Amino acid sequence: MPQKGEMHLLLKNSKDMHQFPILKSTKSQTLHRGILFISFLSIQLILFLFSRPIQLFKHSASPCDAGLIYVYNLPPAFNRDLIAACEKINPWPSRCPSLSSPAGLGLPVIDSDHNFTDLMPANLLQSWFSTDQFALELIFHHRMLNHQCRTLNPYKAAAFYIPFYVGLALEPHLWSPNSTSYDRDRDGLSLLQWLQIQSPYQKSHGWDHFITLGRITWDFRRSHQSDWGSSFLYMTEMGNITRLLIERDPWDEKDVAVPYPTGFHPRSLADVQEWQQFVLNRKRKTLFGYVGAPRSGFKNDFRGLLLNECVQAGSKCRSVDCNAGKCINSSAETMELFLDSEFCLQPRGDSFTRRSLFDCMVAGSVPVLFWKRSAYMQYKLYLPGYGDEPEWSVFIDRRDMRERNVSVRSVLEGIREDKIRELRERVVKLIPRLVYAAESLGEGMDDAFDIALKGVLRQFKDRRRRMKVAITK
Repeated sequence: MPQKGEMHLLLKNSKDMHQFPILKSTKSQTLHRGILFISFLSIQLILFLFSRPIQLFKHSASPCDAGLIYVYNLPPAFNRDLIAACEKINPWPSRCPSLSSPAGLGLPVIDSDHNFTDLMPANLLQSWFSTDQFALELIFHHRMLNHQCRTLNPYKAAAFYIPFYVGLALEPHLWSPNSTSYDRDRDGLSLLQWLQIQSPYQKSHGWDHFITLGRITWDFRRSHQSDWGSSFLYMTEMGNITRLLIERDPWDEKDVAVPYPTGFHPRSLADVQEWQQFVLNRKRKTLFGYVGAPRSGFKNDFRGLLLNECVQAGSKCRSVDCNAGKCINSSAETMELFLDSEFCLQPRGDSFTRRSLFDCMVAGSVPVLFWKRSAYMQYKLYLPGYGDEPEWSVFIDRRDMRERNVSVRSVLEGIREDKIRELRERVVKLIPRLVYAAESLGEGMDDAFDIALKGVLRQFKDRRRRMKVAITK
């Protein structure tokens, strides 16, 4: 390409040619005209390049920059067949209605619980379902199959998802008096035998693999033959695999805690925003509420203590006794209590966490916690961590209550109204992160599924970077 000085000379020469038309060489004239034309085009190209750098070189981030995901096509015995055998999952009322939806959402409340119609705007009823608290495996599988970053080519994948419904496989053996420890381990062992012969697993030994477990981590950590649950997480082949669970072991970095499924599965960004406005502006009739049941046979049962607190608080507190099955899959009665309460009491459940925490927060009620392991040490991807707990919750040490040094009512009545409003606003702001949308919300809003997946992909990317650094050393 001609330089600036050369360009000036060419232009000068072109003018000279017009001033002296008596040049006799037609061939020379044609050559000079060609050079002039090329020079003109070159100038235009230079001006174009330097006047529009943003349009030419702007990089737009791809939603799949962190990598593509391959979903294993497992033998149906590890997922679809388990749904088909839903009548055998446990000895109580059938789980089939709650597991009937292909997306794992359960039955719409407009078909299963007509009491919801008086609780919320009519157009939002379509986003509410009677969702099983242990349906996480189905929900994730459905979303993974339809994810924009899914690839059908394992050689292009940066992460590998294992859609094994291990919680559903285990559950029949948790309640059967005749089940042995081998019965509780059998399906997990079979899955890992299948996985071991897959090329992606052989290549990485599982460090870029992840799985969803629909129950708490302790159900899969049996140390001794006679103990509860299976030993799935202690099996050698699971050592490098990342697990998404509703309750994690705080000392195991491969465990990632995700929210329990609630009944709210918004269809769009507009659904989320309308629900947020509804719960934020709803008039609350009660200072605090409690959903739960005392546990008979437990000495110094803390749930019973909270129920007594509620009775003593009179009109300041309202409770729902779950002994009669009123709290299954977020009933209308429990949701009404949370919608009407400024605060909701959240003791530990049979383990340290409860679904009730998320039902409470989705309703815009501020949770009152008594164990730090119930949330603060669990849901690090979703909830503000240590030091920020007072922004969205109230913590009362259970030991102070047992020793009668403090009461729930006295603590909550001591919180100013403007502070209560701030707490609720922060809880309501968190709602999109705590729910599983029916499908991707898009428009820049991440739900609980999106946050989990991005967290896993980020973790795998960091591992690859560390491995490259180790190799170069």
